[in-house]
Amino acid sequence: MKSTISGAACTALVALIFVCLTVSQKSYAQQQDPPLDSPDAPLNERIVNVATSTPPIVKLQVTLYMPSHGGPFPLAIVNHGASHDPLSAPRISDNFAAYYFLSRGFAVALPMMRGYAGSQGRMRPHGCDVLNLGMDAAHDILDVVDFVRQVPGIDATRIIVAGKSLGGWNTLTFGSINPSNVKGLVNFAGGVKESDCNTPDASLISAAGQLGSRTKIPSLWFYGDNDSIFATPTWRAMFKQYLGSGAPAELFDYGSFMADAHSITANGAGLPLWVPKADAFLAKIGLPNVNAYPQYLPKGAPVDTHYAEVNDVDAVPYLTDSQRELYRRFLKAPLPRAIAIGRTNAGVASGGFDPTVTAMTRCWKTTHYCHLYAIDNTVVWPKPAMTDKGSPLPIASAVPYLNADGRKAYEDFLKMHRPRAFAISNDGDWGSASGLDPIEDALVACAQGHQGCRIYAIDATVVWSKN
Repeated sequence: MKSTISGAACTALVALIFVCLTVSQKSYAQQQDPPLDSPDAPLNERIVNVATSTPPIVKLQVTLYMPSHGGPFPLAIVNHGASHDPLSAPRISDNFAAYYFLSRGFAVALPMMRGYAGSQGRMRPHGCDVLNLGMDAAHDILDVVDFVRQVPGIDATRIIVAGKSLGGWNTLTFGSINPSNVKGLVNFAGGVKESDCNTPDASLISAAGQLGSRTKIPSLWFYGDNDSIFATPTWRAMFKQYLGSGAPAELFDYGSFMADAHSITANGAGLPLWVPKADAFLAKIGLPNVNAYPQYLPKGAPVDTHYAEVNDVDAVPYLTDSQRELYRRFLKAPLPRAIAIGRTNAGVASGGFDPTVTAMTRCWKTTHYCHLYAIDNTVVWPKPAMTDKGSPLPIASAVPYLNADGRKAYEDFLKMHRPRAFAISNDGDWGSASGLDPIEDALVACAQGHQGCRIYAIDATVVWSKN
């Protein structure tokens, strides 16, 4: 035998197992910690009340964000969608549109419609007259623009207006006023369906044509094919009418998105779909379009290290069989998601601003040496450089030099958790290890009284060559 374990060591091992199990149980509870829901960067938030100019006169609650330094900043107005319970609506929703504009160097204003959150009054019903419904909101948006443009640090000559769902429809309607300082419009799944209108789709299509005949400001439209509110034929017909009536506009169909394309700006997983198109649009209309303040967005798209396939549970390093339940939970979690693996445990996160940060935080609470293993459907765990040109592991009988005991040791190596390594010497000795530094440990184990030990295999790859 290569080594033995003493009674004292066995007692210590039992204690270690107890500690690891305790840590594991603790980690399962801590996976419920709330995810990070905003960037770890100053928003310089300010809440103001803006009086409307159209009766009935009310005050609208507006949240202002400013980048952390620089200026004066161009202004982005971001309009929110509808809610079945306006009074309880959050003051900030679909945050990623706001964070995107901050990252590009815009100040951001987020007005609440009448009757929503801290805004006074209520929206007037218009039935199927969705054009006048939008015009009511458009006049209020204009009041917000006129107020915010006077805030120190804002460049009032460069303004873009964006919105999602009802906010997107209000954005398009606002654009028909054609303010000279507004350079572009961004419509995320815009539209409206009034409960007292029996023909909501036809009303939207007809009104889109009327808006198109009035609007001179260029716009960018984002829609998806599995939108739960607006069917693909509806928004395609809206765009056709809008464009055909003379308005300058671009449409980007981003296909199906998760369970509902309507949530494109509510989820960080949607950023890779729409951000490049938005950047190109901003560039075309002469507005800032580079990621000047990256702290306001999650990290970029993950780079596949080709360490393993994302669904290969057996390839996950360090974790015991029972702890791998965390990885199975990760695979079932909705995007965006991340898992960080440490020496004896893992942290899993899904949703929020940046699940990679939350996963790492959860991992470090229960173990050490944490590193991101997978993000969304991509494995980012670092692959040992020497395995790049290796070959798959053979059966024990194909390993050179080993006697029967060595081949049994190799079979045991194949059952070890990653990271793992197996070393052999020319005189038939061997060493294997699994853990934090398996390559060094395997070489040390092999070299006990032997020379010429070299690494034969790492994880699932043979890296040994005879020469």
